[in-house]
Amino acid sequence: MKIALLGYGKMGQEIEKLALKKKHEIILIIDSLEDWEEEGERLSEADIAIDFTSPVSVVDNIYRCFDAHVPVVTGTTGWLDDLEKVRQDCIDRGETLFFSPNFSIGVNLFFELNRSLASIMSKWSDYEISIEETHTIHKQDAPSGTAIVLANDIIRYSEKKDKWVKETVENPEELGIKSFRTDNVPGTHVVRYESADDTIEIVHTAKSRRGFAAGALKAAEWVANKKGFFELRDLLASQILSSHK
Repeated sequence: MKIALLGYGKMGQEIEKLALKKKHEIILIIDSLEDWEEEGERLSEADIAIDFTSPVSVVDNIYRCFDAHVPVVTGTTGWLDDLEKVRQDCIDRGETLFFSPNFSIGVNLFFELNRSLASIMSKWSDYEISIEETHTIHKQDAPSGTAIVLANDIIRYSEKKDKWVKETVENPEELGIKSFRTDNVPGTHVVRYESADDTIEIVHTAKSRRGFAAGALKAAEWVANKKGFFELRDLLASQILSSHK
């Protein structure tokens, strides 16, 4: 595939390494507005674009890809308020967008575990629920997109919480998410159920960015010739189906 990398931070560089090992070609790297001005016209030459930029630029980048009729994969978070409109525009315009707040296969298994635990724990009122997430100081949004997915699933499956809030919980219906930023932490998420007698925790700790990069590249390979809006669950479901054939 001919790949356009939108964002050339640590994730973009990790994706580049993996893509080259798999004999893909990086034909364009965009890491600033100046890059768009100087080389943006080359976007239409790409088979796929992979975006790991920032909440400020990701939506504009997606629409640039739509205009160039280039499928785009993004793991950038912090833009969920725009997601529904972008998703509908993608479908209405016959373009292609693959979005996941976390491309790690392990994290997506963690999502499933979180849903199951939330359902089980809904029967036990003595446990207070909380979420903590820790990332590198370079991560711009807080809470993380992964923490928000965990929180929304707890709200859906436990029926004990009405909404999530950042940091301070003011009433029992709120689910608190604490965010920490430190050096050299790819991502750690903790879901905690705590009573007066004990504590139950499930934890996912990323050891490196390689798992995220591999998932994003797999998504790019899978979605390159498809039309529509896709999430990681669509890719995982297709892999499960193909393994049973």
